[in-house]
Amino acid sequence: MAELEGLKMPRHVAIILDGNGRWAKKKGMPRNYGHVQGAKTVEVICEEAYRMGIQYLTVYAFSTENWSRPKDEVDALMKLLRNYMKTCLTTAKKNRMCVRVIGDKTGLDSDIRKRIAELEDSTKNNDGLHFQIALNYGGRDEIIRAVREIAAKVQDGEILPENVTEEYLSGMLDTRGLPEPDLLIRTCNEQRISNFLLWQMAYTEFYFTPVAWPDFSKEELVKAVEAYHHSDRRYGRIEEE
Repeated sequence: MAELEGLKMPRHVAIILDGNGRWAKKKGMPRNYGHVQGAKTVEVICEEAYRMGIQYLTVYAFSTENWSRPKDEVDALMKLLRNYMKTCLTTAKKNRMCVRVIGDKTGLDSDIRKRIAELEDSTKNNDGLHFQIALNYGGRDEIIRAVREIAAKVQDGEILPENVTEEYLSGMLDTRGLPEPDLLIRTCNEQRISNFLLWQMAYTEFYFTPVAWPDFSKEELVKAVEAYHHSDRRYGRIEEE
């Protein structure tokens, strides 16, 4: 890809998939139509990200707050999710994609949990793109679940309080073993993180675009990477060499 020559490539990109409903409404279609098209865009971006050299891609598919949406929309999203699990399995086999679902899986129906387990198990040894799907995920919920688990371990004498470090807490989160995101992309001109990867994005670069998720393309991904390339990465106010 000539347009990528010389660009500093983020290792891990996180994306908030925003604007499916608004995109559909502008076209005079129901919101669910936008979600279906958005799922297709996920497939495209997974393939393009890997071709570009991005190693990890995490998408915010369904938040803990999304349960408050109208029941018919939630039901349609769950149906779409069930179908997507099958599609993702086929795509993962073709592209050697390693798939992992983060979030509180206990809040999902048993058949969905079963499909997630099958997908994760069948792709765990793949050496292509590491693809994380955030389902029934909330950053605060993730931290609370981790803290409760740590508290139980302290109570049982498995660990001393003074041994609870940043590294230890990170290892108790849903994203344990993953590098922290270098770049966050949010579509449809929303400029907030909406309870997504709160702990993990301490030093992440943010990129906001007016493009709705169903219209997000390889060209838009390149624009985000170019913006990342031109940013001054600093950690603890120390500029990278």
